[in-house]
Amino acid sequence: MVRVLASLSKVMSEAVLAWTLYLHRNMPAYAKQQSQRVWSSLPYCPPEDKTIGILGIGKLGKASALRLSENGFKVIGWSRHKKTISGIHCYRGQVGLDFVLKNTDILISLLPLTRSTHHLLGRKNLAKMHKNSAIINFSRGPIIDAEALLNQLDSGHISHAVLDVF
Repeated sequence: MVRVLASLSKVMSEAVLAWTLYLHRNMPAYAKQQSQRVWSSLPYCPPEDKTIGILGIGKLGKASALRLSENGFKVIGWSRHKKTISGIHCYRGQVGLDFVLKNTDILISLLPLTRSTHHLLGRKNLAKMHKNSAIINFSRGPIIDAEALLNQLDSGHISHAVLDVF
């Protein structure tokens, strides 16, 4: 069993919140406008209208889910085993994973790398995400099939990916 320091949970939840806000407030589009010397405000979407899905709701995922929820986001989580977090809908198994993928605007991966999570976010599962969804990966790199992710980004199906992996 891996022990997670409380300070690591706090730091991780801060990073999750920061990058979620970056994507939620559409900072990539504003950066593009800035490089083109254009200023046009984009439509505002309140946090409660965005669903954030967290894959891996152990200690780090729980801290992140609670921090996002405190900031007004609708948060859903997935893990292999049953979890209960007050105010967070938690799912498990393949049916639960499918639900989270299909209903998430921003997907955050905090999964450990195991045989069952290697390329969990591959072509088939990435295609289940809705158009213009985004991914934040704080997991080990091989959780995501890089080629499948690049294809989804190139096609415009996934709008943005933040890859800050361990």
